[in-house]
Amino acid sequence: MSLRILHVLDHSLPLQSGYAFRTLAILREQRALGWETFHLTSPKHYASQAAAETVEGWHFHRTPMPKGGLDRVPALGELKLMSALARRIADVARRVGPDIMHVHSPVLNALPSFRVGRRLGIPVVYELRALWEDAAVDHGTTREGSLRYRASRALETYALRRAARITTICEGLRGEIVARGIAPERVTVIPNAVDVEAFRAGRAPDAALRESLGLGRGTVLGFAGSFYGYEGLDLLLEAFALLRPRHPDLRVLLVGGGMQEEALKGQAARLGVEAQIVFTGRVAHEDVQRYYDLIDILVYPRRSMRLTELVTPLKPLEAMAQGRIVVASDVGGHRELVRGGETGYLFAAGSAPRLAETLATALDRRGEWPRMIAAGRRFVEEERTWRRSVQRYVDVYRALLPGAPELQPAA
Repeated sequence: MSLRILHVLDHSLPLQSGYAFRTLAILREQRALGWETFHLTSPKHYASQAAAETVEGWHFHRTPMPKGGLDRVPALGELKLMSALARRIADVARRVGPDIMHVHSPVLNALPSFRVGRRLGIPVVYELRALWEDAAVDHGTTREGSLRYRASRALETYALRRAARITTICEGLRGEIVARGIAPERVTVIPNAVDVEAFRAGRAPDAALRESLGLGRGTVLGFAGSFYGYEGLDLLLEAFALLRPRHPDLRVLLVGGGMQEEALKGQAARLGVEAQIVFTGRVAHEDVQRYYDLIDILVYPRRSMRLTELVTPLKPLEAMAQGRIVVASDVGGHRELVRGGETGYLFAAGSAPRLAETLATALDRRGEWPRMIAAGRRFVEEERTWRRSVQRYVDVYRALLPGAPELQPAA
């Protein structure tokens, strides 16, 4: 019999997010190992209220939102979510009979999973993708150091201590987990990665699209993703204004949208560079690659905060896989991915003048680009493929199911 794994998720396809794409990569590679996976989303997956849904060939069990919605009284809404999810986990687990329950953050998924796992005798792996208290600060629902923040942090630590095994996405989060008193041997990094076959370097850009966007013939700086404040896109606009006198043909292409979009457009107007900055708005996932192909240098100017210092993003890996030059701030999450001067350029986080200087250096040293592009692609191929990352789950699961034949080393 094959190993059976029940994944408990915050959300999934058809919602488009880094969370959903990481999940899909994990499921695909676990299936390639011969394992059988089952998938259940929390009530926070609001795209469907059906009990089940098949999306792009993947079957997802759903947990409908509790009747009457969420209570506005602090903590009561979360309790309703967890209660509904616990009932749904128990129902699905009894039907599919998993050997392991693999629950993915946030902690609101973990606590119901532990309860059901203990009742049904199923070991639970907790995959921490971001700390709940820091995500709450990022989304503006709490302040760092507040009572709600401290309570969220305490709940996360409680969950980490109850998990049979813990996986996380980067060394920054692993260090934070261990600092909370968790034994290092219980924590395994399953790093973010890319499907290298899905990205090809040297693709010819779409000339018609370039012309329709008014990008001209000069070098294009770009960013693709959600426009959150911590991404530091305002620093990119400031740096661009500083560069423009020396590089009049330079353009900026911003693909996506989000909370900061209107503020960024206003800033571009105040700086007098709105004619050289193209805002595409949100683009269908299947079309994003056409826009990537127009960008020469992908810029990731994230500001320094707990989230960006601890958590590694996917975007710089995708950029390297596509043969793009990467310029990124030197926050901890970027330093795990970008080797300054080797696979990309790093600059002091939070400084528009330093970003402008770094971009000027990159523009003046085009002769280094082929070497840097090759080094970035090699780093991804050798260290950051999803196949390589997902293989690390073998040892995690083996620790919980030492006799399972599917988890034994090859003879």
